[in-house]
Amino acid sequence: MRRPEDSRVKIPALVHFTRLGYTYMSIKDKERNVDYDWDTNIFYSQFLSALNRINNTELTLEDAKKIIEELKIKLDNEGLGKSLFHILQTDINGIKLIDFNDATGTQNDYTVVTELPYENGEDNFRPDIIVLVNGMPLSFVEVKRQNNREGILTERNRMERCFGNKVYRRFVGITQFTVFSNNNEYDDSDIEPIQGAFYASSSYKRMFFSKFREQRYEELSAKMHEINPEDEFFILSDTNLISIKGTPEYASSIKEDSPTNRIITSLYTKDRLLFLLKYGLCYKTTTDKNGITQIEKHIMRYPQLFVTLAIRDKLRDGIRKGVIWHTQGSGKTA
Repeated sequence: MRRPEDSRVKIPALVHFTRLGYTYMSIKDKERNVDYDWDTNIFYSQFLSALNRINNTELTLEDAKKIIEELKIKLDNEGLGKSLFHILQTDINGIKLIDFNDATGTQNDYTVVTELPYENGEDNFRPDIIVLVNGMPLSFVEVKRQNNREGILTERNRMERCFGNKVYRRFVGITQFTVFSNNNEYDDSDIEPIQGAFYASSSYKRMFFSKFREQRYEELSAKMHEINPEDEFFILSDTNLISIKGTPEYASSIKEDSPTNRIITSLYTKDRLLFLLKYGLCYKTTTDKNGITQIEKHIMRYPQLFVTLAIRDKLRDGIRKGVIWHTQGSGKTA
Protein backbone atom coordinates (compact mmCIF):
# COMPACT_ATOMS: atom_id res chain seq x y z
CA MET A 1 0.00 0.00 0.00
CA ARG A 2 1.36 3.40 -0.98
CA ARG A 3 1.87 5.74 1.97
CA PRO A 4 1.93 9.56 1.92
CA GLU A 5 5.49 9.55 3.29
CA ASP A 6 6.68 7.47 0.32
CA SER A 7 6.19 10.22 -2.24
CA ARG A 8 6.82 13.17 0.10
CA VAL A 9 9.82 11.95 2.11
CA LYS A 10 11.19 8.51 1.26
CA ILE A 11 11.54 8.75 -2.52
CA PRO A 12 13.11 12.26 -2.44
CA ALA A 13 15.52 10.94 0.21
CA LEU A 14 16.50 8.00 -1.98
CA VAL A 15 17.19 10.38 -4.85
CA HIS A 16 19.20 12.59 -2.50
CA PHE A 17 21.43 9.63 -1.61
CA THR A 18 22.43 9.45 -5.29
CA ARG A 19 23.56 13.10 -5.00
CA LEU A 20 26.05 11.83 -2.41
CA GLY A 21 27.38 9.16 -4.75
CA TYR A 22 25.32 6.21 -3.54
CA THR A 23 23.90 3.62 -5.92
CA TYR A 24 20.21 2.82 -5.69
CA MET A 25 19.61 -0.91 -6.06
CA SER A 26 16.26 -2.51 -6.79
CA ILE A 27 15.50 -5.52 -4.62
CA LYS A 28 12.52 -6.73 -6.62
CA ASP A 29 12.65 -10.51 -6.98
CA LYS A 30 15.66 -10.70 -4.66
CA GLU A 31 13.94 -13.35 -2.54
CA ARG A 32 13.73 -15.67 -5.55
CA ASN A 33 17.27 -14.89 -6.66
CA VAL A 34 18.68 -15.37 -3.12
CA ASP A 35 21.18 -12.56 -3.58
CA TYR A 36 21.72 -11.86 0.11
CA ASP A 37 22.09 -13.68 3.41
CA TRP A 38 18.70 -13.65 5.12
CA ASP A 39 20.16 -13.92 8.62
CA THR A 40 22.21 -10.73 8.33
CA ASN A 41 20.90 -8.99 5.17
CA ILE A 42 24.46 -8.86 3.84
CA PHE A 43 24.45 -8.76 0.03
CA TYR A 44 26.89 -11.28 -1.39
CA SER A 45 27.89 -9.45 -4.58
CA GLN A 46 28.73 -6.09 -2.99
CA PHE A 47 30.39 -7.79 -0.01
CA LEU A 48 32.65 -10.03 -2.10
CA SER A 49 33.63 -7.34 -4.63
CA ALA A 50 34.48 -4.82 -1.90
CA LEU A 51 36.56 -7.29 0.11
CA ASN A 52 38.62 -8.25 -2.94
CA ARG A 53 39.07 -4.60 -3.93
CA ILE A 54 40.06 -3.44 -0.43
CA ASN A 55 42.35 -6.36 0.37
CA ASN A 56 43.71 -6.96 -3.13
CA THR A 57 42.63 -10.60 -2.90
CA GLU A 58 40.75 -13.12 -5.03
CA LEU A 59 38.25 -14.48 -2.54
CA THR A 60 35.48 -16.69 -3.89
CA LEU A 61 31.79 -16.51 -3.07
CA GLU A 62 32.27 -19.49 -0.78
CA ASP A 63 35.05 -17.62 1.04
CA ALA A 64 32.72 -14.64 1.51
CA LYS A 65 29.94 -16.89 2.83
CA LYS A 66 32.35 -18.41 5.36
CA ILE A 67 33.23 -14.91 6.61
CA ILE A 68 29.52 -14.09 6.93
CA GLU A 69 29.00 -17.31 8.93
CA GLU A 70 31.74 -16.17 11.33
CA LEU A 71 30.06 -12.79 11.63
CA LYS A 72 26.77 -14.50 12.52
CA ILE A 73 28.43 -16.21 15.47
CA LYS A 74 29.65 -12.82 16.69
CA LEU A 75 26.18 -11.32 16.23
CA ASP A 76 24.40 -14.04 18.20
CA ASN A 77 25.54 -12.79 21.61
CA GLU A 78 23.92 -10.11 23.76
CA GLY A 79 26.65 -7.51 23.29
CA LEU A 80 24.83 -5.06 20.99
CA GLY A 81 27.17 -6.03 18.17
CA LYS A 82 30.36 -5.12 20.06
CA SER A 83 32.31 -8.06 18.60
CA LEU A 84 31.28 -7.10 15.07
CA PHE A 85 32.13 -3.46 15.79
CA HIS A 86 35.67 -4.51 16.72
CA ILE A 87 35.92 -6.47 13.45
CA LEU A 88 34.75 -3.44 11.45
CA GLN A 89 37.46 -1.38 13.14
CA THR A 90 40.19 -3.95 12.46
CA ASP A 91 39.69 -7.11 10.39
CA ILE A 92 38.57 -10.73 10.46
CA ASN A 93 41.26 -13.32 9.79
CA GLY A 94 43.37 -10.57 8.21
CA ILE A 95 40.56 -9.41 5.89
CA LYS A 96 39.39 -5.80 6.26
CA LEU A 97 35.66 -5.24 5.79
CA ILE A 98 35.89 -1.44 5.38
CA ASP A 99 38.59 0.82 3.98
CA PHE A 100 38.58 3.76 6.39
CA ASN A 101 41.19 5.55 4.28
CA ASP A 102 38.95 5.58 1.19
CA ALA A 103 39.79 9.15 0.16
CA THR A 104 38.32 8.79 -3.34
CA GLY A 105 35.07 7.15 -2.24
CA THR A 106 35.63 4.31 -4.71
CA GLN A 107 37.21 1.57 -2.60
CA ASN A 108 34.11 0.95 -0.53
CA ASP A 109 30.69 0.23 -1.98
CA TYR A 110 27.87 2.62 -1.00
CA THR A 111 24.37 1.41 -1.87
CA VAL A 112 20.82 2.12 -0.73
CA VAL A 113 17.78 -0.13 -0.99
CA THR A 114 14.22 0.28 0.18
CA GLU A 115 11.85 -1.98 2.11
CA LEU A 116 14.34 -4.80 2.58
CA PRO A 117 12.69 -7.33 4.94
CA TYR A 118 14.40 -7.97 8.28
CA GLU A 119 13.04 -11.43 9.02
CA ASN A 120 13.31 -14.20 11.58
CA GLY A 121 10.62 -16.82 11.20
CA GLU A 122 7.24 -15.11 11.20
CA ASP A 123 8.64 -11.88 12.65
CA ASN A 124 9.64 -9.15 10.23
CA PHE A 125 9.91 -5.42 9.71
CA ARG A 126 10.96 -3.38 6.67
CA PRO A 127 12.94 -0.18 7.21
CA ASP A 128 12.23 2.56 4.68
CA ILE A 129 15.82 3.09 3.50
CA ILE A 130 18.68 0.69 4.24
CA VAL A 131 22.25 1.95 3.86
CA LEU A 132 24.65 -0.76 2.70
CA VAL A 133 28.40 -0.29 3.10
CA ASN A 134 30.21 -3.04 1.21
CA GLY A 135 26.94 -4.96 1.17
CA MET A 136 26.51 -4.74 4.96
CA PRO A 137 23.34 -3.05 6.31
CA LEU A 138 25.10 -0.74 8.76
CA SER A 139 22.36 1.88 9.05
CA PHE A 140 18.78 2.63 8.09
CA VAL A 141 16.44 5.59 7.80
CA GLU A 142 12.80 5.59 8.88
CA VAL A 143 10.51 8.35 7.64
CA LYS A 144 6.99 9.54 8.43
CA ARG A 145 4.84 12.18 6.84
CA GLN A 146 4.77 15.66 8.29
CA ASN A 147 2.39 16.98 10.94
CA ASN A 148 1.34 13.59 12.30
CA ARG A 149 2.46 13.56 15.92
CA GLU A 150 0.63 10.40 16.98
CA GLY A 151 1.88 8.54 13.94
CA ILE A 152 5.42 9.69 14.71
CA LEU A 153 5.28 8.47 18.29
CA THR A 154 3.77 5.17 17.16
CA GLU A 155 6.58 4.68 14.66
CA ARG A 156 9.26 5.50 17.22
CA ASN A 157 7.73 3.00 19.65
CA ARG A 158 7.58 0.38 16.89
CA MET A 159 11.28 0.80 16.19
CA GLU A 160 12.10 0.36 19.88
CA ARG A 161 9.95 -2.79 20.09
CA CYS A 162 11.75 -4.25 17.07
CA PHE A 163 15.19 -3.54 18.55
CA GLY A 164 14.09 -4.99 21.90
CA ASN A 165 12.87 -8.22 20.28
CA LYS A 166 15.43 -11.00 20.73
CA VAL A 167 14.65 -12.49 17.31
CA TYR A 168 16.29 -9.41 15.77
CA ARG A 169 19.57 -9.65 17.74
CA ARG A 170 21.70 -10.09 14.61
CA PHE A 171 20.08 -7.15 12.84
CA VAL A 172 20.43 -4.92 15.89
CA GLY A 173 24.08 -5.91 16.21
CA ILE A 174 24.95 -5.10 12.61
CA THR A 175 23.03 -1.79 12.63
CA GLN A 176 25.45 0.90 13.79
CA PHE A 177 22.96 3.77 13.95
CA THR A 178 19.54 4.78 12.68
CA VAL A 179 17.90 7.99 11.48
CA PHE A 180 14.28 8.98 12.02
CA SER A 181 12.67 11.93 10.24
CA ASN A 182 9.24 13.38 9.57
CA ASN A 183 10.75 16.09 7.35
CA ASN A 184 9.80 18.88 9.75
CA GLU A 185 12.01 21.57 11.22
CA TYR A 186 12.79 21.07 14.91
CA ASP A 187 10.29 22.37 17.44
CA ASP A 188 12.53 23.38 20.33
CA SER A 189 9.50 23.90 22.56
CA ASP A 190 8.85 20.13 22.59
CA ILE A 191 9.98 18.48 25.82
CA GLU A 192 10.37 15.18 23.96
CA PRO A 193 12.02 15.44 20.52
CA ILE A 194 9.33 14.56 18.00
CA GLN A 195 9.30 17.06 15.13
CA GLY A 196 12.35 16.96 12.91
CA ALA A 197 15.17 14.63 11.87
CA PHE A 198 16.97 12.65 14.58
CA TYR A 199 19.59 9.94 14.89
CA ALA A 200 20.33 7.24 17.48
CA SER A 201 22.68 4.34 18.08
CA SER A 202 21.20 0.86 18.37
CA SER A 203 19.82 -0.25 21.73
CA TYR A 204 17.87 -3.16 23.18
CA LYS A 205 15.83 -0.75 25.26
CA ARG A 206 14.89 2.88 24.78
CA MET A 207 16.64 4.58 21.87
CA PHE A 208 17.86 8.11 22.58
CA PHE A 209 17.23 10.27 19.52
CA SER A 210 19.43 13.34 19.14
CA LYS A 211 19.08 16.43 16.99
CA PHE A 212 21.76 17.27 14.46
CA ARG A 213 22.74 20.82 13.54
CA GLU A 214 25.34 20.93 10.77
CA GLN A 215 28.25 23.35 11.19
CA ARG A 216 30.40 22.44 8.18
CA TYR A 217 27.83 22.33 5.40
CA GLU A 218 29.98 24.07 2.80
CA GLU A 219 32.58 21.31 2.76
CA LEU A 220 29.83 18.70 2.45
CA SER A 221 27.92 20.49 -0.30
CA ALA A 222 31.14 20.76 -2.30
CA LYS A 223 31.13 16.96 -2.56
CA MET A 224 27.51 16.77 -3.70
CA HIS A 225 26.55 15.90 -7.27
CA GLU A 226 23.69 17.11 -9.39
CA ILE A 227 20.80 14.68 -9.65
CA ASN A 228 21.33 12.25 -12.51
CA PRO A 229 18.00 12.08 -14.45
CA GLU A 230 18.58 8.40 -15.19
CA ASP A 231 19.05 7.59 -11.50
CA GLU A 232 15.96 9.59 -10.60
CA PHE A 233 13.85 7.90 -13.27
CA PHE A 234 15.02 4.45 -12.15
CA ILE A 235 14.05 5.15 -8.53
CA LEU A 236 10.66 6.60 -9.46
CA SER A 237 9.84 3.77 -11.86
CA ASP A 238 11.12 1.02 -9.56
CA THR A 239 8.87 2.32 -6.75
CA ASN A 240 5.91 2.89 -9.12
CA LEU A 241 5.85 6.63 -8.40
CA ILE A 242 6.63 8.21 -11.75
CA SER A 243 3.47 10.27 -11.32
CA ILE A 244 4.94 12.39 -8.51
CA LYS A 245 7.63 13.86 -10.75
CA GLY A 246 6.87 17.55 -11.20
CA THR A 247 4.40 17.83 -8.32
CA PRO A 248 4.87 20.71 -5.85
CA GLU A 249 5.31 18.28 -2.94
CA TYR A 250 8.08 16.39 -4.71
CA ALA A 251 9.79 19.58 -5.86
CA SER A 252 9.86 20.82 -2.26
CA SER A 253 10.99 17.54 -0.71
CA ILE A 254 13.78 16.91 -3.22
CA LYS A 255 15.62 20.10 -2.22
CA GLU A 256 19.03 19.69 -0.62
CA ASP A 257 17.97 21.70 2.41
CA SER A 258 14.83 19.76 3.36
CA PRO A 259 15.13 18.52 6.99
CA THR A 260 15.45 14.87 5.92
CA ASN A 261 17.99 15.55 3.20
CA ARG A 262 20.05 17.76 5.50
CA ILE A 263 20.56 15.02 8.07
CA ILE A 264 21.27 12.51 5.30
CA THR A 265 23.99 14.84 4.00
CA SER A 266 25.40 15.33 7.51
CA LEU A 267 25.56 11.66 8.44
CA TYR A 268 25.94 9.82 5.14
CA THR A 269 28.31 11.89 2.99
CA LYS A 270 30.92 9.21 2.38
CA ASP A 271 33.86 10.54 4.38
CA ARG A 272 31.54 11.73 7.19
CA LEU A 273 30.00 8.26 7.41
CA LEU A 274 33.44 6.63 7.55
CA PHE A 275 34.46 9.08 10.30
CA LEU A 276 31.37 8.19 12.35
CA LEU A 277 31.85 4.46 11.88
CA LYS A 278 35.52 4.73 12.88
CA TYR A 279 35.45 7.33 15.68
CA GLY A 280 31.84 8.30 16.42
CA LEU A 281 30.62 5.15 18.18
CA CYS A 282 31.64 3.58 21.46
CA TYR A 283 30.45 0.99 23.98
CA LYS A 284 29.97 1.66 27.67
CA THR A 285 29.46 -0.93 30.41
CA THR A 286 27.26 0.11 33.34
CA THR A 287 26.04 -1.62 36.50
CA ASP A 288 22.53 -0.89 37.78
CA LYS A 289 21.41 -0.72 41.41
CA ASN A 290 20.75 -4.47 41.41
CA GLY A 291 24.32 -5.20 40.39
CA ILE A 292 23.34 -6.25 36.87
CA THR A 293 25.88 -5.31 34.23
CA GLN A 294 24.55 -3.82 31.02
CA ILE A 295 26.19 -2.64 27.84
CA GLU A 296 25.23 0.57 26.04
CA LYS A 297 26.17 1.83 22.62
CA HIS A 298 26.72 5.58 22.24
CA ILE A 299 27.04 7.78 19.18
CA MET A 300 28.58 11.26 19.18
CA ARG A 301 26.22 14.16 19.60
CA TYR A 302 26.80 16.82 17.00
CA PRO A 303 28.80 19.16 19.32
CA GLN A 304 31.14 16.25 20.08
CA LEU A 305 31.50 15.45 16.40
CA PHE A 306 32.39 18.98 15.37
CA VAL A 307 34.86 19.58 18.18
CA THR A 308 36.56 16.29 17.25
CA LEU A 309 36.77 17.38 13.62
CA ALA A 310 38.17 20.74 14.75
CA ILE A 311 40.83 18.99 16.84
CA ARG A 312 41.71 16.80 13.86
CA ASP A 313 42.10 19.88 11.66
CA LYS A 314 44.38 21.60 14.20
CA LEU A 315 46.52 18.49 14.57
CA ARG A 316 46.91 18.37 10.79
CA ASP A 317 48.09 21.99 10.96
CA GLY A 318 50.77 21.00 13.47
CA ILE A 319 49.05 22.60 16.49
CA ARG A 320 49.43 20.49 19.66
CA LYS A 321 47.90 22.71 22.35
CA GLY A 322 44.50 24.32 22.77
CA VAL A 323 41.35 24.78 24.82
CA ILE A 324 38.02 23.04 24.21
CA TRP A 325 35.02 24.96 25.50
CA HIS A 326 31.80 22.95 25.58
CA THR A 327 28.45 24.10 26.90
CA GLN A 328 26.44 22.28 29.56
CA GLY A 329 24.60 19.24 28.20
CA SER A 330 26.79 18.84 25.13
CA GLY A 331 28.17 15.45 26.17
CA LYS A 332 31.55 16.42 27.61
CA THR A 333 31.73 13.54 30.07
CA ALA A 334 30.79 10.88 27.53
